[in-house]
Amino acid sequence: MLANMEHEIYRQIEETKLLPLYTATDLSCLDRLEEILVKNEVRFIEVTFRSNLALDAMKKLAQSGELIVGAGTVRTLKEAKDAVENGAKFIVSPAIVPDVIEFCIKHDIPVFPGTATPGDIQRATEYGIKVVKFFPADIYGGLKAINALSGPFYDVKFLPTGGINEENFMEYVENDHIVAVGGSFIISESAIQKDDGETADKTLKSLVDKIRA
Repeated sequence: MLANMEHEIYRQIEETKLLPLYTATDLSCLDRLEEILVKNEVRFIEVTFRSNLALDAMKKLAQSGELIVGAGTVRTLKEAKDAVENGAKFIVSPAIVPDVIEFCIKHDIPVFPGTATPGDIQRATEYGIKVVKFFPADIYGGLKAINALSGPFYDVKFLPTGGINEENFMEYVENDHIVAVGGSFIISESAIQKDDGETADKTLKSLVDKIRA
């Protein structure tokens, strides 16, 4: 069984161009988070398993149906299953995790396995996966590496995260080999806490405006 690359989530992420990476340590920020994302028409959020509130956050953010919620930093089959049970519609891993990939393919859940080398990308393509996370992008050569890897892997697209920021994200977004960029620079809990999301809202609006310009 191979991955279903026709799933609408792949197309929607490519249209949005931004995949916010969010680690929840304070659930009281989630209403404001959702409000800011919806207002700026960024309907995706990747909630990472980097805190013990990850599942609670996924469940809460998935309730309204306004956002497409995914789980990030998924390293085990249990995490993948728990995430889906709590509303996650896609899965992002920091590496190639066969159990997670196979579970996602079986249940037609888009999965973005983490890759950094030709060997990683080859393993992903053997599952029929044509969109991979490239992480950490800055450490592994950034755009230069993605352009080089796109030679032999001409039919693969990348979702880079790590070292991408407000200053350089457009260089990635404008590259044909890239579906979207991910990161906490898009929106974060600390930015929301700073001034009830005023700065977070302005930052996200600025990113979206640059993409649409």
